[in-house]
Amino acid sequence: MTTDPDRLPPLRRSDFPPAFRWGCATAAYQIEGATTEDGRGESIWDRFCATPGRIRDGSSGAVACDHYHRWPEDLDLALSLGANAYRFSIAWPRILPAGRGAVNAKGLEFYDRLVDGMLARGLEPWATLYHWDLPQALQDAGGWAERSTIDAFVEYADVVTRRLGDRLKHWITHNEPWCTAFLGHLEGNHAPGVRDLRTAMQVCHHLLLSHGRALPVVRANVPGAQAGITLSLHPIVAASASAADAAAVQRHDGSRNRWFLDPLHGRGYPADTLALLGDAAPRVEPGDMAAIAAPTDFLGVNYYFPEIVADAPDRGPIRTRVVELPDVERTAFGWPVSPEGLVVLLERIHRDYAPPVIHITENGSTYDDVVGADGRIIDVERRLYLVRHLVAAREALRRGVPLGGYFAWSLLDNFEWAEGYLRRFGIVHVDYTTQKRTPKASAEWYAQFLRS
Repeated sequence: MTTDPDRLPPLRRSDFPPAFRWGCATAAYQIEGATTEDGRGESIWDRFCATPGRIRDGSSGAVACDHYHRWPEDLDLALSLGANAYRFSIAWPRILPAGRGAVNAKGLEFYDRLVDGMLARGLEPWATLYHWDLPQALQDAGGWAERSTIDAFVEYADVVTRRLGDRLKHWITHNEPWCTAFLGHLEGNHAPGVRDLRTAMQVCHHLLLSHGRALPVVRANVPGAQAGITLSLHPIVAASASAADAAAVQRHDGSRNRWFLDPLHGRGYPADTLALLGDAAPRVEPGDMAAIAAPTDFLGVNYYFPEIVADAPDRGPIRTRVVELPDVERTAFGWPVSPEGLVVLLERIHRDYAPPVIHITENGSTYDDVVGADGRIIDVERRLYLVRHLVAAREALRRGVPLGGYFAWSLLDNFEWAEGYLRRFGIVHVDYTTQKRTPKASAEWYAQFLRS
């Protein structure tokens, strides 16, 4: 696909189905701030950020975008884009400060106001129950490595859906369980900062099982609920034409993609990956896999880039490594830019798993934005990224993929986890000193596209 803005294919909102969801996405810890206000408990990210050396710029989400106090302005921004949907997450420690037990009324009242604010603006609310902010009290008891945390999650899901389910119909149980398990419990770059393969695999299993166990609760509490899960998925490409690298693709796909897609669609964990894991494989109890395979109404896909892998016999049981090839277009984060990869990924999911609907629940890019003398941010690269990936989404639809929505990541510049405030994904610029919001050129394009 071309990167020349004058040669891009024409793109119109009318190229997509009339009922297509158009929105933007956010996450509680990345934007809310107010981490010690109105009864909110400590999360694993509060503790992780307080540990020296964990966050690149030494920052935290304690203030972030101050969305807790500025949410009406932020919803107005989403409305100004012409969006008809808004994806957000609920902070578990704001609802159950100790993870379970006593409910914090003020936390529920905040999300009451937020959801009512969306509905008043014609924005369809899409809630994510877990976007990585586990209450620290649960982590102190073992966190996601302990089976008891599944029960705590189901209790939390019950409390939230009972309160909001009369107005909020679209529910995502988990955002990117791969990141929670592997970045948080194998690589240790995310909270809680554990580095152990066996723990990471057990966390994977408990996350998926908590998803399956929560679904019936969501449906019981929410008339007409649409419920699913969001996965971070990647097309896997061999670094060379060698047989060794081709075999590495299969192994890497097993741990990166199939480890989640297979059990969610009733196939159990992939046998080839289980064999490689050996003693690190998770403990599975009778009935677990049937619960994980509970039917969903949609699959959320977060797409950012393909992974290029090579054989690496010395790199753990999967024996692969992700490599960076020269002369590949990249974002400021170093991630490859591949709209074509989105088409490949969506076609593969549709062909191999046939979920009833697929929603792109995150897609976006970080570049080194410059605020001009006139205060404008002309983020040409991010605008092109959006256009090219929407052209790819249109192509996936043309090829028969049941694509139902697109949520740009992210509405606002925000706290980018281990990167702190060094990376800006927003289509709206945030001055973290003054909290001033300024739509970038990418936001102006998105609004023009959605209102055309």
